[in-house]
Amino acid sequence: MSAAQPTGDGTAPGDDRPRDEVDRIVDAWQRERPDLQPMPLHVFSRVTRLARHLDLTRRSAFAEHGVEAWEFDVLSALRRAGEPYELTPGRLIAETLVSSGTMTNRIDRMVAHGLVVRAADASDRRVVKVRLTPEGRRRVDAAMSQLLESERALLAVLPEGDRQRLSDSLRSLLIPFES
Repeated sequence: MSAAQPTGDGTAPGDDRPRDEVDRIVDAWQRERPDLQPMPLHVFSRVTRLARHLDLTRRSAFAEHGVEAWEFDVLSALRRAGEPYELTPGRLIAETLVSSGTMTNRIDRMVAHGLVVRAADASDRRVVKVRLTPEGRRRVDAAMSQLLESERALLAVLPEGDRQRLSDSLRSLLIPFES
């Protein structure tokens, strides 16, 4: 079965859906390797390309508030922890999926920027906790508000029911990786 060639307006003949770069990539593979079943490309190439666009959007939202993407990951983990907004470095490693060396470097840099402080645990002085400073809280709250505003605008092209179905479908794909 050959792929329909796009018309001048970017749609396939008899198909009023707009075409994207993934459609063009799949068409080329089907032309060159008609023996392949490219269905996964339709899904995962779009997820990959969307992830890159979202990463750029997120970085822009964070930059408006003087926060790097990696800083946001740590600051938001601390903010979600609730009062007193502190976690152990080990818990931060688990929350952000980075190595201990990377986390130590990140904490050091964030301490230098006044976003977090290291504090001994009140019940066990051998345990160090990382605590959000008022400046860190201000920045993560502002960055999160900006992020949600930007992402709401991106999702506005989908009806509410489609948003929920998309969320549910993506969860189903993600759970095996996180089990």
